[in-house]
Amino acid sequence: MPQIKHEVYVPVPPDVAFAVSQTTGEVRLRWDPFVKVQHLLDGAERPGKGVRTFTKSREGLRMVSKYVSYNPPTNVGMTMLKGPWFLQTFGGGWRFAPEGDGTRAVWKYTFTVKPAWLRRIADPIGTRMLGRDIEQRITAFAAACRDPEVLAAVRE
Repeated sequence: MPQIKHEVYVPVPPDVAFAVSQTTGEVRLRWDPFVKVQHLLDGAERPGKGVRTFTKSREGLRMVSKYVSYNPPTNVGMTMLKGPWFLQTFGGGWRFAPEGDGTRAVWKYTFTVKPAWLRRIADPIGTRMLGRDIEQRITAFAAACRDPEVLAAVRE
Protein backbone atom coordinates (compact mmCIF):
# COMPACT_ATOMS: atom_id res chain seq x y z
CA MET A 1 0.00 0.00 0.00
CA PRO A 2 1.65 3.26 -1.11
CA GLN A 3 2.20 5.93 1.51
CA ILE A 4 2.92 9.62 1.03
CA LYS A 5 4.13 11.88 3.82
CA HIS A 6 5.02 15.58 4.06
CA GLU A 7 5.80 17.69 7.07
CA VAL A 8 6.18 21.34 7.89
CA TYR A 9 7.02 23.56 10.85
CA VAL A 10 4.41 26.19 11.74
CA PRO A 11 4.93 29.03 14.25
CA VAL A 12 1.81 28.30 16.33
CA PRO A 13 1.17 25.91 19.24
CA PRO A 14 -0.19 22.41 18.50
CA ASP A 15 -3.75 23.26 19.56
CA VAL A 16 -3.89 26.10 17.04
CA ALA A 17 -2.26 24.03 14.27
CA PHE A 18 -4.75 21.24 14.93
CA ALA A 19 -7.67 23.69 14.86
CA VAL A 20 -6.51 25.18 11.54
CA SER A 21 -6.28 21.70 10.03
CA GLN A 22 -9.88 21.00 11.04
CA THR A 23 -11.50 24.21 9.86
CA THR A 24 -14.68 23.94 7.85
CA GLY A 25 -16.82 26.18 5.68
CA GLU A 26 -15.49 29.49 4.42
CA VAL A 27 -12.40 29.31 6.63
CA ARG A 28 -11.38 26.00 5.04
CA LEU A 29 -12.05 27.28 1.55
CA ARG A 30 -9.85 30.29 2.29
CA TRP A 31 -6.74 28.16 2.59
CA ASP A 32 -7.21 24.60 1.28
CA PRO A 33 -6.39 24.39 -2.47
CA PHE A 34 -7.95 20.91 -2.79
CA VAL A 35 -11.41 21.49 -1.33
CA LYS A 36 -14.23 23.04 -3.37
CA VAL A 37 -17.07 21.84 -1.12
CA GLN A 38 -16.83 20.14 2.25
CA HIS A 39 -19.37 19.58 4.98
CA LEU A 40 -20.12 17.27 7.87
CA LEU A 41 -22.87 14.69 7.40
CA ASP A 42 -25.64 13.22 9.56
CA GLY A 43 -26.32 16.52 11.32
CA ALA A 44 -22.88 16.68 12.95
CA GLU A 45 -21.95 20.18 14.04
CA ARG A 46 -18.23 19.59 14.54
CA PRO A 47 -15.60 17.04 13.55
CA GLY A 48 -15.02 14.06 15.84
CA LYS A 49 -14.38 10.34 15.86
CA GLY A 50 -17.09 8.55 13.86
CA VAL A 51 -18.26 11.72 12.09
CA ARG A 52 -18.71 11.40 8.34
CA THR A 53 -17.80 14.16 5.89
CA PHE A 54 -18.50 14.90 2.26
CA THR A 55 -15.74 16.48 0.18
CA LYS A 56 -15.73 17.59 -3.43
CA SER A 57 -12.36 18.56 -4.84
CA ARG A 58 -11.71 21.46 -7.20
CA GLU A 59 -11.16 18.79 -9.88
CA GLY A 60 -14.65 17.36 -9.26
CA LEU A 61 -13.66 14.22 -7.32
CA ARG A 62 -16.12 13.31 -4.57
CA MET A 63 -15.50 11.41 -1.35
CA VAL A 64 -17.38 10.44 1.76
CA SER A 65 -14.96 9.82 4.61
CA LYS A 66 -15.15 9.09 8.30
CA TYR A 67 -12.97 10.25 11.17
CA VAL A 68 -11.39 7.14 12.69
CA SER A 69 -9.46 9.14 15.27
CA TYR A 70 -9.82 12.65 16.62
CA ASN A 71 -7.45 13.54 19.44
CA PRO A 72 -6.90 17.29 19.76
CA PRO A 73 -4.27 18.66 19.70
CA THR A 74 -2.07 15.74 18.66
CA ASN A 75 -3.63 13.74 15.83
CA VAL A 76 -6.55 13.07 13.55
CA GLY A 77 -7.22 10.30 11.04
CA MET A 78 -9.82 9.59 8.41
CA THR A 79 -10.70 6.80 6.03
CA MET A 80 -12.62 6.84 2.77
CA LEU A 81 -16.05 5.20 2.81
CA LYS A 82 -16.97 6.08 -0.77
CA GLY A 83 -14.84 7.77 -3.36
CA PRO A 84 -13.52 7.90 -6.90
CA TRP A 85 -13.88 4.72 -8.95
CA PHE A 86 -10.10 4.20 -9.11
CA LEU A 87 -9.52 4.12 -5.33
CA GLN A 88 -10.18 0.94 -3.41
CA THR A 89 -8.95 2.44 -0.15
CA PHE A 90 -7.76 5.86 0.96
CA GLY A 91 -6.80 7.19 4.36
CA GLY A 92 -5.22 10.29 5.77
CA GLY A 93 -3.59 11.12 9.05
CA TRP A 94 -2.25 14.31 10.57
CA ARG A 95 0.05 14.59 13.59
CA PHE A 96 1.01 17.70 15.50
CA ALA A 97 3.92 17.84 17.95
CA PRO A 98 5.50 20.75 19.79
CA GLU A 99 8.80 21.88 18.31
CA GLY A 100 10.61 24.92 19.60
CA ASP A 101 8.16 27.81 19.71
CA GLY A 102 5.77 26.13 17.28
CA THR A 103 4.57 22.82 15.91
CA ARG A 104 5.84 20.10 13.60
CA ALA A 105 2.87 19.05 11.44
CA VAL A 106 3.10 15.72 9.61
CA TRP A 107 0.45 14.76 7.05
CA LYS A 108 0.27 11.26 5.60
CA TYR A 109 -1.90 9.57 2.94
CA THR A 110 -2.19 5.86 2.18
CA PHE A 111 -4.11 4.42 -0.74
CA THR A 112 -4.87 1.36 -2.83
CA VAL A 113 -5.93 1.65 -6.44
CA LYS A 114 -8.30 -0.62 -8.30
CA PRO A 115 -8.37 -2.77 -10.28
CA ALA A 116 -5.53 -4.74 -8.71
CA TRP A 117 -3.93 -5.64 -12.03
CA LEU A 118 -3.33 -1.93 -12.69
CA ARG A 119 -1.43 -1.25 -9.46
CA ARG A 120 2.04 -1.75 -10.90
CA ILE A 121 1.41 1.15 -13.26
CA ALA A 122 -1.10 3.17 -11.22
CA ASP A 123 0.71 3.18 -7.85
CA PRO A 124 3.64 5.33 -9.06
CA ILE A 125 1.24 7.68 -10.86
CA GLY A 126 -1.00 7.92 -7.78
CA THR A 127 2.01 8.48 -5.54
CA ARG A 128 3.20 11.33 -7.75
CA MET A 129 -0.26 12.94 -8.01
CA LEU A 130 -1.16 12.57 -4.34
CA GLY A 131 2.37 13.65 -3.40
CA ARG A 132 1.86 16.89 -5.29
CA ASP A 133 -1.56 17.30 -3.68
CA ILE A 134 -0.37 16.77 -0.12
CA GLU A 135 2.63 19.05 -0.67
CA GLN A 136 0.37 21.85 -1.97
CA ARG A 137 -2.09 21.35 0.87
CA ILE A 138 0.50 21.32 3.65
CA THR A 139 2.17 24.41 2.17
CA ALA A 140 -1.23 26.15 2.15
CA PHE A 141 -1.85 24.90 5.70
CA ALA A 142 1.46 26.47 6.80
CA ALA A 143 0.42 29.77 5.21
CA ALA A 144 -2.97 29.52 6.96
CA CYS A 145 -1.15 29.17 10.28
CA ARG A 146 0.24 32.67 9.59
CA ASP A 147 -3.01 34.16 8.21
CA PRO A 148 -4.55 36.59 10.73
CA GLU A 149 -8.12 35.88 9.52
CA VAL A 150 -7.75 32.09 9.79
CA LEU A 151 -6.09 32.39 13.19
CA ALA A 152 -8.82 34.72 14.45
CA ALA A 153 -11.48 32.24 13.28
CA VAL A 154 -9.93 29.27 15.07
CA ARG A 155 -9.37 31.24 18.27
CA GLU A 156 -13.06 32.22 18.52
